[in-house]
Amino acid sequence: MDLAGKLSGQYQRCYVAVAAAGKRADRIARRLLTEVVRPLLKGATRLTLALDDTPTKRYGPQVQGAGVHHNPTPGPAGSPYVYGHVFVVLALLVAHPAWRVVALPLLARLYVRKVDLPGLDPKHRPAFRTKLQLTVELLRWAKPWLDLLGLPIWVVADGAYANKEFLKPAKALGMTVVSRLRKDAALRSVPGPRPAGKRGRPRTYGPDVIELAKRGGQRRGWSTETLTLYGVATVKKHKTFLATWRPAGGVIRVVLVDEPTGWRAIFCTDTSASVADILGTVADRFSLEITFREVKQVVGAGQQQVRFFWANIGAFHVCLWTFTMTEVWAWGRKEEEELVDRSASSWDKASRRPSHADKRRAWRRELLGEEIRATLRPGATEAEIQATAERLLSLAA
Repeated sequence: MDLAGKLSGQYQRCYVAVAAAGKRADRIARRLLTEVVRPLLKGATRLTLALDDTPTKRYGPQVQGAGVHHNPTPGPAGSPYVYGHVFVVLALLVAHPAWRVVALPLLARLYVRKVDLPGLDPKHRPAFRTKLQLTVELLRWAKPWLDLLGLPIWVVADGAYANKEFLKPAKALGMTVVSRLRKDAALRSVPGPRPAGKRGRPRTYGPDVIELAKRGGQRRGWSTETLTLYGVATVKKHKTFLATWRPAGGVIRVVLVDEPTGWRAIFCTDTSASVADILGTVADRFSLEITFREVKQVVGAGQQQVRFFWANIGAFHVCLWTFTMTEVWAWGRKEEEELVDRSASSWDKASRRPSHADKRRAWRRELLGEEIRATLRPGATEAEIQATAERLLSLAA
């Protein structure tokens, strides 16, 4: 709960602990999924995984695994590049009755550029893997544990992952992928039935080329539908059709959406999926971006002053798991009574849903309350009371 900015007063022990967590991240994440997150999936009809990469700024030339990466959120005066780590993160999207969809991060992989690998100690140097290869690795980790639930698995990812290196392994794992589609994607028609008496395998790709620019520019074929996106009823103008695409290895469903800035294309590898399901899944992916912001700004991911390769991986994972466990702890609690205290903020809206910082503070209050009540039990020694008082003062300071 206190990993923001520093590890601990007992630096050496904590350093060894986070390094060990980094080496055992897969095992810890499995227990987090099967024992902590699994109860939240009761009644679900589908599991949705979200994948994306996120950078964390670091400082100093001796930080192992760090390098210069593209900055996805440079801001008005920010640099297009950032020095630090890039983690590819796997999260499970879970719908809350009041808070809508929350992305619960489970496991991550550190992406190290090929040019930065020689700077790592050969003893700890991993083999070079692209971001696409790391995402496939994460899906293969999740597959056996999610299969225990017996539910279909969907994966939603940014358009940068709409590549054969990712799509074909995901298809082989039996997962449905939803993502953005490039406007110049080389689509083809769906092949017709094989003529009677003709030998050989049926065709996978149709003979006709489909140009998305022409489909998007045509006035006919558009439909209007009211969909619930981001928790709000929204009217969307769209058109949908089937096509074949080589990176996906066969037939996909394409959805064109008319936006104020122009049309955009989305695809789904499940041809029977509805437009509402596809667009709703794309909208739910935004919850992972919110999780990234909270993990960095509230939990403090990337602020730990560690240099060792495995310690960096472990510190980042501890921040991810802290976020997930805090959300799970707050899941079934009443907002007004247990999570949010707005008595000192008369300007705040009572209808506002609790932020992750609210949930974190509420859990911290409960933990401190339990510690205080345990110390003030009958027979507590003066030394125990003094130690608790000093701890509370250090937290207040």
